[in-house]
Amino acid sequence: MLWCGVVAGPLFVVAFLAQGAVRDHYDWLRHPVSSLALEEWGWIQTANFIVAGVLSLALAVGMRRVLKASPQRRGSLWGPILVGAWGVMLICAGVFTTDPVSGYPLGTPDLLAEYTSVHAALHDLLTLPGFVALPVASVVFAVRFARLRELGQAVWSGLAAAGFVVAQVLATTAFAQNAALVAYGGLFQRLAVTIGWAWLTLLALRLLLAERRSGVRVP
Repeated sequence: MLWCGVVAGPLFVVAFLAQGAVRDHYDWLRHPVSSLALEEWGWIQTANFIVAGVLSLALAVGMRRVLKASPQRRGSLWGPILVGAWGVMLICAGVFTTDPVSGYPLGTPDLLAEYTSVHAALHDLLTLPGFVALPVASVVFAVRFARLRELGQAVWSGLAAAGFVVAQVLATTAFAQNAALVAYGGLFQRLAVTIGWAWLTLLALRLLLAERRSGVRVP
């Protein structure tokens, strides 16, 4: 299950980068990752969301089992719950397709006055908690690592949380058509998502090492 967390991030990032590079009229600097789920080949990004979500849920279960068996149990409950919330968010992002934004697909307005469907409204409503849960999980583990006197891991987790939040706020502002940022909304979102996945991937690797040292087997 921990290996699911190791592969989920790289798989997700490579998939959306490859799609953004070949999709007609799609500007990866400007447009959000969720917009890749629109148009003819949108099923690829839909599958990417769902697979990454399922892998993240498996990681959350594996994390819970390893951390519960650890002598230092701080974060053993809320850490996995928050990572699980991130996984649920990804699945919801795949199931409920977003509305067009920033002029993609070609011919659509930069910003819609209202949602065009319940699906689009649910996409925004159900993905917001996941974008909150992941940086909070980073803070939870920063505290855990600080208690264990693993200062490098603690600092990295704290910086990942801060970087994710800053980049995501910039992305959200850009997608709201802020004139100074709109051209780089996709870049900011990709930066946030990549930071989040990098932190989660390294955490899964760190827990794998701890699992092997402790002898706790995670089925």
